[in-house]
Amino acid sequence: MAKSSLKGLDWIVKIILVLVYDVYGILRRLTSGKPVPIIVGLLQIFTVNLAGIIWLVDLITVIFSKEVTVLAD
Repeated sequence: MAKSSLKGLDWIVKIILVLVYDVYGILRRLTSGKPVPIIVGLLQIFTVNLAGIIWLVDLITVIFSKEVTVLAD
């Protein structure tokens, strides 16, 4: 899934993907092409979203700005 196709998703679909193990945030970070977001995305996978902290931040940013903005680009 390309980064551009992730940005084209509807707002409600983004929220659903964040609610389900933060799939949207992880994919955004892994497809960014930059080292820090990729490392954070891998940490999310292997540490269960850093005990839910990144999940909560992603959920709040998607609700208010309609996009994952923290450590994603």
